[in-house]
Amino acid sequence: MGISIGMVGLGSFGSQFAPLFKAHPAVDRIALCDREPDRVAKFAEQESFQDKFDPADAYGSLDEICESDLDALVIITQPWLHAAQCIQAMESGKHVYSAVPIVSLPDADEILDWCDRLVRTCRSTGRHYMLGETTYYRPEAMYCRRRAAEGAFGDFVHADAQYFHDVDLPACNLREVQKARGASKAGHEWAELAETYWRRGVLNGPMHYPTHSVSGPVSVMGAHAVEVVAWGQRDETGDPYFAHSLMNETALCRMSNGATMRVCECRKIGHTGEEMFRLFGTEASFREGNWVDKKSWHEVTRQEMREPLPEEVSAAFAEAHGEEFYGGHGGSHAFLVHEFCSAVAEDRVPAINVWEAVRYMAPGATAHKSALAGGELMQVPDWGDAPGAG
Repeated sequence: MGISIGMVGLGSFGSQFAPLFKAHPAVDRIALCDREPDRVAKFAEQESFQDKFDPADAYGSLDEICESDLDALVIITQPWLHAAQCIQAMESGKHVYSAVPIVSLPDADEILDWCDRLVRTCRSTGRHYMLGETTYYRPEAMYCRRRAAEGAFGDFVHADAQYFHDVDLPACNLREVQKARGASKAGHEWAELAETYWRRGVLNGPMHYPTHSVSGPVSVMGAHAVEVVAWGQRDETGDPYFAHSLMNETALCRMSNGATMRVCECRKIGHTGEEMFRLFGTEASFREGNWVDKKSWHEVTRQEMREPLPEEVSAAFAEAHGEEFYGGHGGSHAFLVHEFCSAVAEDRVPAINVWEAVRYMAPGATAHKSALAGGELMQVPDWGDAPGAG
């Protein structure tokens, strides 16, 4: 017997994942949930969904779907809701997949508190949590984890990680994203809540969404940030988008393995956009798609980097979506779906579990605190390894 999964949030990003979750061979029942009825209807009426969807499995709220007998929920809602909704889902007996980031709020201390609450909820409920961090399943990250497992890097020395996403980047204009999110029911609620932060003089920053950059080096090195120092830049042009936020932040971390990690999160930068990391070891390094040792450079193709999905999973995805089924963010979407579905089916801790996920989030939140304090060196909180790790 397969597993049952509920999709919570069917906006532009959730809509990219719903067909993949529905197609996974471990899933034999899928439910749909959104506060906007037309979003549910979009999939409920599709012929391709009829073999796994029953009209009784259409829900208009998280409260309603949490009362169901589903095995797991996939939460792809507005970022400020993620942590609280995941905790509610786990407390209702559901395993949970969360879109990134863990939570997006202007206050770094609140972010760290939500990290703590998520870890405690996983421990107390015994439910599985997985963060849908796309960088983890980019081909470059998969390849580097394999080489690290072989010991090919030697001892790690340094990592560079950066996420350059200018506010006006044509491929994904952040002003338009903000406008679209603000038009929904949840968006109107966020506008009211945000005002409470701005009245307190809270200053937001891009380090509150550090997972695309931090997750690469952390997952490959198997190490976490211990200390961080950071600096930020203010917009001086009067751009309303940055009225309550730093526009760019840069951090330097000391890692638990003795290496260093430099992280850049930039939202106002003359660049076409970049989501990447470099790793340097005593024996070899990886940068810009090249494996580098002391004698030569070797370009590694994406086909060489990417790990294969199980044959039956690839076949199911290809039947539903054609041969180009990997999805966006470097072809990571299919791998994220498979990892969560298989973890639920096998009742095991997923790869990007809550203990791993907070190690992607805590360095950024602490870095933002450091930047606000003028570059003060700060300790990064850590919640330990996942049960059974190591």
